[in-house]
Amino acid sequence: MGVKILLVEDDRILAQSLKSYLETAGFQVTLATSYSEAVDQIERKGYDMYVLDVNLGDGDGINLVRDLRDMKDDTPTIFISALTDVENITRGFSVGAEDYIKKPFDPEELVVRIRARLRKQEEDLRYGEITYRDGRFFRGDREIDLGEVQRSILLKLMRNRGRVVTHEELYDLMVNPSPVALRVAINKLKKKTGLNIRSVRGVGYVLD
Repeated sequence: MGVKILLVEDDRILAQSLKSYLETAGFQVTLATSYSEAVDQIERKGYDMYVLDVNLGDGDGINLVRDLRDMKDDTPTIFISALTDVENITRGFSVGAEDYIKKPFDPEELVVRIRARLRKQEEDLRYGEITYRDGRFFRGDREIDLGEVQRSILLKLMRNRGRVVTHEELYDLMVNPSPVALRVAINKLKKKTGLNIRSVRGVGYVLD
């Protein structure tokens, strides 16, 4: 399953060019060309990373990220912008962005920075006794024996702790998705990890 990126860029030519380049690099990319369209996409599904322009015509990308952080959405974010003054760069980092890339830039630079951010996120991923590092999960010092689907689900929940991960998002990680199969996978994760994975009826699951 590829990393899911929401790309928000109001220059349609640049947006399509970046989307194609990121997809060639192996990412799953959803494109939004305005502030309002970005909000719609975020409400519809979850992402592993946001790549946003600052000046969106119908809104401010930095304000959007500030509002998302207030709603406990801590999805890693990279800003791309022609606004290169210190004030805007400071604003971008102040709302919790992981990076700020000045336009114009080489698309390969964006790929490198995205991968660097994702590696850093995974290296630092920890929840209670559970640690994720080098592609493996540990409870204390002992590795947890998990199947590929269980690993994908747990990683998704840990990356989005505090946010309800919908059934549909979790189904995307499964080979033969169904409500029963998902419930079985969650129950196995609870037993193996000791984590309190809470069901939100009719919506999905969350690590508080």
